[in-house]
Amino acid sequence: MTDLTGTNNVPKGSTAVAMGLFDGVHHGHRAVIGRAVEAAKGLSGTEPAVFTFDTPTVTSKGTSGVEYIFSREMKFDLISGLGVKYIYSPDFMNFKDLSGEEFVGLVLCGKLSAEFAVCGEDFRFGKNACCGVTELDRMCRKRGIKLITVSEISEDGRKISSTEIRELIKAGEIKKANKLLGSEFSFRLPVAYGRHLGHKLNFPTINQYLSGSQVKPKFGVYASKTDINGHIYGSVTNVGIKPTVGSEAPLAETYIMDFSGGDLYGETVKVSLADFIRPEMKFSGIDGLKARIAEDTETARSIIYGGYHLPHGGI
Repeated sequence: MTDLTGTNNVPKGSTAVAMGLFDGVHHGHRAVIGRAVEAAKGLSGTEPAVFTFDTPTVTSKGTSGVEYIFSREMKFDLISGLGVKYIYSPDFMNFKDLSGEEFVGLVLCGKLSAEFAVCGEDFRFGKNACCGVTELDRMCRKRGIKLITVSEISEDGRKISSTEIRELIKAGEIKKANKLLGSEFSFRLPVAYGRHLGHKLNFPTINQYLSGSQVKPKFGVYASKTDINGHIYGSVTNVGIKPTVGSEAPLAETYIMDFSGGDLYGETVKVSLADFIRPEMKFSGIDGLKARIAEDTETARSIIYGGYHLPHGGI
């Protein structure tokens, strides 16, 4: 996938452009992007493209920024995996005062050479979100662009939304959030130096500080999966401030089962949360903490591996 952001580059031919924030790349977002991919396949020289603002730069009702579900890099990876050829993801603040006509002219025509524009039924654009699909259809027709609108995707009678997914993640309802996402809630972050307490407890762990802009899972212990150089290992992750030993900022501390690959300090590692095990708690001493880590590890092993010990190399 070619990133056109911050460049003067434009697609070689025309495009079918999926438009949206796509912050979680959930099932509803995938339906819109998939329709653009499908539309592009029907025309020679037309490639699927995505227009999406950089999520942390988007303000909600003009006040605070939106907590992102996936980092920019991971969002791009998910979108690329859907078959998209081009992506354009500028800073929202540089576009928020454009009129609807200016947006269509600059983005769909000028930057992306759109043959098709694809969006959800609730898509809004232009200054103060003044325009919707009715206005977009009129503006596209004037420029010879075909507009495709995609109906909302529902689960149990409710529209799938990033807002609901964020609330599920914050509540520790990670299995429900993952079901709506169509992928596991994950973060890809550098491994930071810690106090080496895990080694003393015979449960060596990696520490990753969570970004201030990313939605924070409920503090507690999760069954998880850790990707190390393409090998997926079952793991158990504590998200929080480690009340027994103390931490100055929210972090994810992960014990990787069946891994003996050595030091990961400075490496960037992807951890995906699979299921919530228990809330974060404070123990009276190190022995109690060690015993509970062992118990949590077996619970996580049962969730991820079905209870089996796997040979080195992961899932």
